[in-house]
Amino acid sequence: MNILIVGGGGREHALAWKIAQSTLCTKLYAAPGNPGIAAHAECVDVLVKAPFRELIEWCRAKAIDLVVVGPERPLSEGIADALIAGGLRVFGPTASAARIESSKSFAKELMQEAGIPTAEARVFTDPDEAHAYVEKHGAPLVVKATGLAEGKGVVVARTNAEAVAAIDSMMRAKAFGEAGAEVLIEEFLVGEEASLLAFADGSVVRAMDSAQDHKPVFDGDEGPNTGGMGAYSPAPVVTPEMYERCVREVLEPCLATLRKRGIDYRGVIYAGLMITKAGPKVVEFNCRFGDPEIQALIPRLENDIVEVMLACIDGRLGEIALKWRDAAVCVVVASGGYPGTYAKGKVIEGLDAVPKNHDVIVFHAGTKSDGGKIVTNGGRVLGVTVKDEYLSVAIERAYQIIKKIKFEGMHYRTDIGRKALDRVKK
Repeated sequence: MNILIVGGGGREHALAWKIAQSTLCTKLYAAPGNPGIAAHAECVDVLVKAPFRELIEWCRAKAIDLVVVGPERPLSEGIADALIAGGLRVFGPTASAARIESSKSFAKELMQEAGIPTAEARVFTDPDEAHAYVEKHGAPLVVKATGLAEGKGVVVARTNAEAVAAIDSMMRAKAFGEAGAEVLIEEFLVGEEASLLAFADGSVVRAMDSAQDHKPVFDGDEGPNTGGMGAYSPAPVVTPEMYERCVREVLEPCLATLRKRGIDYRGVIYAGLMITKAGPKVVEFNCRFGDPEIQALIPRLENDIVEVMLACIDGRLGEIALKWRDAAVCVVVASGGYPGTYAKGKVIEGLDAVPKNHDVIVFHAGTKSDGGKIVTNGGRVLGVTVKDEYLSVAIERAYQIIKKIKFEGMHYRTDIGRKALDRVKK
C-alpha cells in the first residue's frame, strides 16, 4: 500500500516509525514531515488546507491507498470528509465527529447526554458574566478556551484573581484567537490524571493501554500548561479494575451517543481523565492520538498498526485484539521560553550519539534541516523515548540519553514518570 501521513510533529514521527514496519506498507509519504520522519518516509511539499483539492489530486497521482491524519486542526476543518468524498480511504474522524475536541462545549453536552462522569461546568460568551460566576463560586476553578488551542488553552486557577486574568486573556486579549471567544469554567477535580486512548470503527471501541501525560512545564507540575512535557505507559493509577470502568463508563457511552446522534466515528478517541476517589471523570476528549502519549504507547504496541487502522475504516475492529509489551517513557526536550515565546534555528548536537536500537527512539517534533544540520523549529523539539521491561530502567536510560543532546536554551522536566514509581513503591 502507498500511505500518506498528514502532519510533521512528534506524533507523526511516531506514526511513521510504526507504519514503516508494517508488512502492508509499500511506500510511505509525509506532508510536510520533518527530518526525523524523513528516515522512514518521503517528505513532500503538498498543500494541506481546506478545501483540500490539491491534496486529493496529489493522492490520486501517487495512487495513495491510505491517508493517516495526525493533527486535530485539519480533522476539525473536514480533511477526512473531503478525502472520503474524493474516493480515498482515511484514518481519522470526520469534522462532525472531531467536534469532541474542536468544541469543548459540544463535548460537555455529549458527556451530559451520555451520562459520562465529568466535572460540573458552565459555558460563557460574555467575560463579565464569567467574572460574576467566578466571584459567586470561588476558586480553585479551571478555565478553558472551548476551541482548539494546541493543548495550551487551559488554566488551573488557584485564586479568583487568576481565574479572572485567564478569562480576560482568552476572551478580551484573544491569547488563543477565536478559540477563546467562548470559555468553559469547570469545577477543580482532585485526583491523578491519566490518558486512555481507543481505536473506534463507528460501532466498536478497542481501548489502548493506559498512559500519563505531564502538561505543566516545570517539575512538580508547576508552571503553565504546555502541549505535554512527557509521558509514560502504562500508568499504575489505572488499575485493571479502573481500566474496565473507564471503558464501560467513558469510551463505550461516548461512541454509542455519537452513533445515536448520527455521527459515524472512525479513528482514535482520546479520553483525558482524572482518577478521583469516586472513580474516573473526563477532563477532555480529543479526536486523535495524544502527543506525547503516542510516543510512549506506539513502541509497546505489538500489532501491525496499519491492519488496526484498516479494521477501523472497514468496521472490522471487533476482530482485533490489541497486544502490548513492556513499559515506555517519553521525555520531551523543549526550546527555551516554551510554552511562551522562544527562538528557532538553534543547532541540535548529539543526535548521532544516541544508541541505534529498537528500544531507543528520539522522535522529532519541532526540527528542520538547515545546511546539513538539524536545528530547532518549534517549542517541543524532541521526544526521547525508551522502552524496557521495567519502567524505572526506561526512565533512567532516557535521562542518560538526554545528557548526550545539546542545543542552546534546551530544557526538560526531570520528573517524568516519578508518580508511577512512587505509586509502585507504596
